Amino acid sequence: MGAEPRRGRPEDPRPEDRRPEDPRPDRARPDGADVDALFALDDLDLGRESRAPAGARPLFRDSPAARRMLSVRQIRAEPAAAASPRGRQVLARFPDAEVVPVDSHWRIADLHGDEGNVDRWVRIKSEVLVLGEKKTLTTRPNGRSADWIAPGSANGCAMACAYCYVPRRKGYANPVTVFTNIDRTIAHLSRHLARLGPKTEPNQCDPAAWVYDIGENSDCSVDALISDNVADLVRAFARWPAAKASFATKFVNPDLLLLDPRGRTRVRFSLMPQEDSRLLDIRTSPVESRIAAAGDFLEAGYEVHFNLSPVVLRPGWARDWSLLLRHMDEVLPARVKAQAAAEVIMLTHNEGLHELNLGWHPRAEDVLWRPDLQQPKRSENGSWNVRYRGGVKAGAVETMRELVAAHAPWLRIRYAF
Repeated sequence: MGAEPRRGRPEDPRPEDRRPEDPRPDRARPDGADVDALFALDDLDLGRESRAPAGARPLFRDSPAARRMLSVRQIRAEPAAAASPRGRQVLARFPDAEVVPVDSHWRIADLHGDEGNVDRWVRIKSEVLVLGEKKTLTTRPNGRSADWIAPGSANGCAMACAYCYVPRRKGYANPVTVFTNIDRTIAHLSRHLARLGPKTEPNQCDPAAWVYDIGENSDCSVDALISDNVADLVRAFARWPAAKASFATKFVNPDLLLLDPRGRTRVRFSLMPQEDSRLLDIRTSPVESRIAAAGDFLEAGYEVHFNLSPVVLRPGWARDWSLLLRHMDEVLPARVKAQAAAEVIMLTHNEGLHELNLGWHPRAEDVLWRPDLQQPKRSENGSWNVRYRGGVKAGAVETMRELVAAHAPWLRIRYAF
């Protein structure tokens, strides 16, 4: 910190300022040293803007609707991230944004650590971006919707779902952080997949492919408005016959239809009754729009599944889920139904997030914070969450299974909890 803010893109580093090649394996060039990578990193189109084919419609990310989602006025940037090809691409997309150098993308004191930012929770998501390099690349086992959780290409979101778990760790602001070293992430995944080899036994994630969730801590559809990180990942998985990418989304981004996923990327549209969405899914695409987009995404070469989540218990919840499932059954094309699967996930809340929400959206807590129905439970990372009590949750899960069977019997439930 301490450097003066400036506008526009940084100058290219002078030769004497350029960093030497990083000897770590994840930075190795594919010229023989990185023999287990599945294809050359030189094949990736890093640092250049995606362009629509000649004669195609204008890109959605240049539309007024996209600018309402992201009207970036300030970019907090690690210097190395800003100087990278991907960083320069992001800065070029928002040329009027103030660029403020930071030492680290993680705990930025006057952003994440300032309690007063709660009053500007949504505005910060719209007006601020962070650029950083992901220092630690790990792929973790999952086994639910995906076999593996891949290193994310971003963290945070421009949307503002009141139940989102990502802000619990960041503090009082949660804008998108773009990780600019996407080449390292793809090289890491290439080596991980090469070590696995082909999938020999089917499981609930997929019968034949290793599934990697690429959007655990962000929404890839929104990330694609900012940079080509998601496009690079979709292109990479399209060339890996033993793997599929997967991400959940609450935002319909038509620009993703211009990519060529070749059936190797699974989009999971997150759905809930519209009454819940109006209260809790702040700044997201309408639920009916997400359902309507399913056929277009399947036609473009994506696999299309659904997340029925979170299921929030409040008066009339089962009736409204019935209406949603009936609507899906009425409007979804047969080809979507034939390949669809879903997860059913009951709400998990958190005391820290509850306190934060009281500062910017207290009405949401009328349905999210239900001490009469919930009990504390320690999460895998050691924090205390609140979940519906065992008997309450079991009954609600069974009700959801019955509703799906009655109104959308074609929808295979991968898991429900």
